[in-house]
Amino acid sequence: MSTSKKEFISEAEDLLESAQGLVLGIQESVENGAVNPESVNALFRDMHTIKGLSGLFGLQGITKLSHKLESLLDNLRLGKIDASIDLCDFLLRNIDILRTLVRDLKGDKVEDVSEFIKDIEDFAGSAGKNETEIDLSGVIDDSVLKVLSEYEEHRLKANIAQGNNVFSLKVEFPLENFDTMLAELSEKIKVYGELLSTLPVSEAVTPGNLGFNLLIGSELSKEEMSGDVGHDLEVLSSPETHRRTEKKIELSAGSLKSISSTVRVDIEKLDKILNTLGELNLSKGAVMRIGQELFERFGYEPLVIDTYKMAQLLSKWVSMLQEQILDIRMIPIGQIFSRLAQVIRRYSRKSGKKINLHMFGEDTNIDKYLAEEAIDPLMHVVRNAIDHGLENAEERISKGKSEGGTITLSAFQRGNHVMVEVTDDGRGIDMAAVKKKALEQGLIKAGDEYTEKEIRELIFLPGFSTSEKVTEVSGRGVGMDVVKEKISSLGGFVSVESETDKGTTTAITLPITLAIFKALMVKVGTERFAIPLASISESFKVEDEMLQTIEGRPVVNLRGELLPVVSTGEIFDITHDAEGNKFIVVVGFDERKMGLQVDELFGQHEIVIKSMGKYFEGLKGIAGATEIGKHEIILVLDVETVIDSALVKHKERAHV
Repeated sequence: MSTSKKEFISEAEDLLESAQGLVLGIQESVENGAVNPESVNALFRDMHTIKGLSGLFGLQGITKLSHKLESLLDNLRLGKIDASIDLCDFLLRNIDILRTLVRDLKGDKVEDVSEFIKDIEDFAGSAGKNETEIDLSGVIDDSVLKVLSEYEEHRLKANIAQGNNVFSLKVEFPLENFDTMLAELSEKIKVYGELLSTLPVSEAVTPGNLGFNLLIGSELSKEEMSGDVGHDLEVLSSPETHRRTEKKIELSAGSLKSISSTVRVDIEKLDKILNTLGELNLSKGAVMRIGQELFERFGYEPLVIDTYKMAQLLSKWVSMLQEQILDIRMIPIGQIFSRLAQVIRRYSRKSGKKINLHMFGEDTNIDKYLAEEAIDPLMHVVRNAIDHGLENAEERISKGKSEGGTITLSAFQRGNHVMVEVTDDGRGIDMAAVKKKALEQGLIKAGDEYTEKEIRELIFLPGFSTSEKVTEVSGRGVGMDVVKEKISSLGGFVSVESETDKGTTTAITLPITLAIFKALMVKVGTERFAIPLASISESFKVEDEMLQTIEGRPVVNLRGELLPVVSTGEIFDITHDAEGNKFIVVVGFDERKMGLQVDELFGQHEIVIKSMGKYFEGLKGIAGATEIGKHEIILVLDVETVIDSALVKHKERAHV
């Protein structure tokens, strides 16, 4: 693929992401009864830019489709069609189509868009018209009306129809800085009203100055508006039907723009830099090792001291370079939340359930690769919450709940991990139904005792579901094994907490980045392994008397808490000295915490994990490999899979 086409794809994806967010904002405004014209204009500009860019690259399908959408949005901004939920759904659907067309460019695939264009034409023909007609004569001078654009005239009529005051503000600014002063005044006006038009004037203007006549629409009175803007205004229209509100118009998000100094970088280029940096890390380690060996052999010789200093300096700059590259890869997880918001609103209407969405921690940063890989598992969890978690309105009211359910998306940083939680206030997981289904499928034995935690873990088994029917949305439990497998492959964890009629929280824990991370090196028998430090809470040497056995399960008393212990040698069938030293490495979080027993700890290393290829694909317990020291290959443990294997062994021992 050519560089120019890659740049177009990157630019188009950003514009479509922006357009999607704007449509979601307009959708909320429709539900609240007031659409922000700035959002409509910004959406129109995004589609116009996509049309122009695709035309430059000769992408006829995308050009034609975006042109039709641009025309539809032009009708919306001019008031020829009304904003509605159906219109927002239609726009979101076509943004998804455009996104698919853009992604198909990577494979040089050409799509026929004639069917999509016909859909837009049919929709535009059936869209509701805004029939309001307002006579502007007597409100605005005819000489001014003649120079107003169609859009400015429409916004003027819309403000009068809404019962807003229409003001005229005449100002003049020095020639040398009129642009800055006019921009500052315009932004101030937008806080309290709508700037309808900015017209230059020449009469009665001080020599050396430029004059302007600003038309403003606002629900505020002349006194309030003049005080807030800092200028005296002339009232052009003040209808008797004017309805007052108790608070001022809120500042429109997205109305303030700044000049960007960013440069878009292909993530593949960053991956190549990180691979190079990984090799540089190996070289750094080699230089430091050589310096140590020289010191042990020759002592404080000047050359040895210089080598040691250079090794320390190299280590410092490599670490700084690493941090800067990783920072470039970070994006706010709010970008992922905005996509999930679209899914929630879409399936809310399909399921007929009213859903309130709350989001927290959108500014939490995460590696772009991890964020993109986690979107599908998160989407599945959200769909489960909508379909099987939240009750319908009648059921909620009968339980004394509000008619509409609530889904909360939250994210926060915890050490070297990002926690993403999806919470609903629905019926919760029916533990009895889960246990009954597990018995029917032979997953558990009748008469055995199981904790709530163990029963909840059953929903992550392949194909497990308590749903009696399959819906378009989903059923809680369907495909949760895929969710867990995907998150595990990213070095993360999945856990579920649920309370009957209170709701369910699915927590996904992900490392901040997979690019370069620290790992603890351990030894089991003659084999060496790397355990990601982000998965470790502590490690300690354990004496034989500290180890106990409860119901056939080895445990260790860790500050009053019985911590399950599993031998890493047993998991990987490695022969080792049972009488030698024993160390416990505590891995996992919360209820999925476990102690891995190893023979030796031999320090921490910054590693770059490498794939082991298709030949080793599906190898349980191993996430990949890394290289340390004198080009020594070390296997990296997949902690989540190791914990699962250990839990199975514990359960088998308990029933022997």
